[in-house]
Amino acid sequence: MNILLTGASGFIGSHVASALQAAGPSVKPASRGNDLDFNRLLTRRAWQPQLENFDAVINCVGIIVETRASSFAVLHRESPSALFHACVDAGISRVIQVSALGADERAFTPYQQSKKAADDVLRSLPLDWFVLRPSLVYGRGGASLSMFRRLAALPLLPLVDGGRQMIQPVQVDDLAQTVLACLTSPRVRITLDVVGAAPVSLRDWLQMMRRKAGKSSAPVVPVPFGVSVTVAGIARYLVPLLHPDNLRMLQQGNVADVGPLAAFLGRMPLDFETGWDRL
Repeated sequence: MNILLTGASGFIGSHVASALQAAGPSVKPASRGNDLDFNRLLTRRAWQPQLENFDAVINCVGIIVETRASSFAVLHRESPSALFHACVDAGISRVIQVSALGADERAFTPYQQSKKAADDVLRSLPLDWFVLRPSLVYGRGGASLSMFRRLAALPLLPLVDGGRQMIQPVQVDDLAQTVLACLTSPRVRITLDVVGAAPVSLRDWLQMMRRKAGKSSAPVVPVPFGVSVTVAGIARYLVPLLHPDNLRMLQQGNVADVGPLAAFLGRMPLDFETGWDRL
């Protein structure tokens, strides 16, 4: 099987690439580093020369914050939508889209809405498609994990509304294995939420990180949501992940039923203790 993997140089894409290489398929990693720029591939005709002799396409391109050179509209919606249409033209039937939990009918931020727009295009096409919607993904090399580790190391934890928001972090290896399973699954045209074994509050997740680092629990300082959003509007220029929209998505919650994923994989995804030990 010959596979085109877009976004191969990113956090998720690099882990998917490693899993594919270990499993045996022939993989062409595609990213800006090897002259494939999503900003320039905005039509199905532009994509067609890139799709010769492939059996499947995996799209892992994604950004969590916009920059002058990278927008949600282009990277999440316009270019992937053109890619999916070009796959129809090229006779590539199996297409796997790595989307995001929250890219559904409740989507309210440009990040979520742009992901959902491309997902909807893919689901409308005569392809053997998979839409994977991961929760917060943690693992080696992840920018969000690095930020949460720094936060967990503070002597006091200043958390929005005391960190009561529910999340369901998934270890990146579980996401990569889900992608691999999609390549051979007899079931197709599936939208699958990719989540960890059980929900956990942000507060408890950070305290577990402290315990894994050999630290005792830290006092939590609740910060009102409105104050947090105001501060984030300034702090995001220093730490881009602290964008107000990311706080709003966190406040919404980021959990889903793990049952369909467990059934698809034939096992439960990793719990936090096991997943953390594999970092």
